[in-house]
Amino acid sequence: MSILTVGSVAYDDIITPFAKRDRALGGSATYFALAAHHFTKINLVAVIGDDFSYADEELLRHKGIDLQGLEKVSGKCFYWKGEYLANWNDRISHDTQLNVFEHFEPKIPDSYRESNFLFLGNIHPSLQQSVLNQVTQPRWVALDTMNLWIKETRSALLQTLKSVDVLLVNDSEAMMLSGEYNLYDAAKTIAKMGPKTLCIKKGEHGALLIRGNEIFTAPAYPLCRVVDPTGAGDAFAGGFLGYLASAESDNFDTLKKAVIYGSVMGSFTVESFSVDRIAALTDGDLEKRYNEFVDMTHFDS
Repeated sequence: MSILTVGSVAYDDIITPFAKRDRALGGSATYFALAAHHFTKINLVAVIGDDFSYADEELLRHKGIDLQGLEKVSGKCFYWKGEYLANWNDRISHDTQLNVFEHFEPKIPDSYRESNFLFLGNIHPSLQQSVLNQVTQPRWVALDTMNLWIKETRSALLQTLKSVDVLLVNDSEAMMLSGEYNLYDAAKTIAKMGPKTLCIKKGEHGALLIRGNEIFTAPAYPLCRVVDPTGAGDAFAGGFLGYLASAESDNFDTLKKAVIYGSVMGSFTVESFSVDRIAALTDGDLEKRYNEFVDMTHFDS
């Protein structure tokens, strides 16, 4: 099994209440790929500028991530400067520079077109649709989006959602898309748009999975210290879809385990700046925390 992921590869300047880091490797495709590669083969499609460092490219390649679809053009990489406030849930965007991403048109290599699983990262819905038009009926399509696309490009997003199996968003995005204030009603409305499975990422409050009448809720892994929450949602998606691809099953029990692996990946990500922790993560680290998660949430009826 293989996963095709399309999104951003970027550099971030991150400010937190306790520290800061400049030029941190980031981007939705980066976090997703570094999380998902523990489970299956990853084919990455993104665009980078000529300022992308050789060391960062080698990091991705060393993890076995296929970079045939990583387009290099003249200019600078996508850049974001953000500041997290003391509660970690609120942040200020000080600067966003699309740079080479402004004219990004995903080109899917022939060898990627029959990827079994597809993750459409948080990019413009027209780009997500362009990817769908270039692939050959993947077994599962997962999509991430945000308030901006829901509000400004709703018609394009609704068209893309028709081909999506699972939507991964936070609770406010689910309510905004559906027009419902109850998340269970939101899931029913979104299912009519295409995605029959809704996975709601709730950060420090865990995750909620809804498919039809089946519901699963998982807590967040209890952490002593958060360093940088950037990319945690994309890493969650990488753990979720990565496990799903490795299991070669989409029954609800498998989806529940996928949620836990997603939560585990998100918990590792926030323990360091940028991708430092998930880049150093071993399979043993992953399984140890997964088993801890199982122990913490298990009880006999």
